[in-house]
Amino acid sequence: MNVIKRAKAPTPKFFKVLRNIGLVLAAVGGTILAAPVALPVAIVSIGGYIAVAGGVISAVSQLTSTKDAIQ
Repeated sequence: MNVIKRAKAPTPKFFKVLRNIGLVLAAVGGTILAAPVALPVAIVSIGGYIAVAGGVISAVSQLTSTKDAIQ
């Protein structure tokens, strides 16, 4: 199964919830990075890590499919 078919295949409920959590983390990280006020460097660094982690969680969760959908 290629990546496009896998992305279009149905996603299990657990991974849908995990994908949504990843999207929220990415949004929070992006908000921290784009804050209009000056934030300490440590907080901005943590925001970057949160954004990347949220993106990875969302991408991996989206590409997860059931065994039935693969066949």
